Amino acid sequence: MPYALPDPLDRPEFFQFVPIKRALAWVIDMVITFVLALPFLLPLAVIGIILIFPLFLIPAVLGFVGFLYRWLTISSGSATFGMRFMAIELREADGAGLSGTTAFWHTAGTTFCFAVPPLQLISAAAMLLTDRGQGLPDMVLRTTMLNAPSR
Repeated sequence: MPYALPDPLDRPEFFQFVPIKRALAWVIDMVITFVLALPFLLPLAVIGIILIFPLFLIPAVLGFVGFLYRWLTISSGSATFGMRFMAIELREADGAGLSGTTAFWHTAGTTFCFAVPPLQLISAAAMLLTDRGQGLPDMVLRTTMLNAPSR
């Protein structure tokens, strides 16, 4: 199935600065994730001072909260709050916003890439070097990050 999205050669404005915006959106989303996880992290830190084991749960809590945040925001509007702030959004090959299922698999793929640093490096390089700026999860799911059209 061909892409119903704008072609990067014919409509470069949809792809202009998207990798940079994507990176900035990621930073914003990490701050939001940390703030959302804070109510869970503070008790773990206090207990962790007494017992060492809860400190090992901190990355798991951040990962779980981050996964839910990303999945729910992408499935409800094809963008996280960071992406919305940067005026970019994910689209399926047919041009539609991401469904809940595609958002779940995109989030799972992104999480997997971050868990395996060489994959994340390849994904980041692909975002910079491919004409549509797609990372590995985008390529597998045929999704594309675009500058959001003005509403």
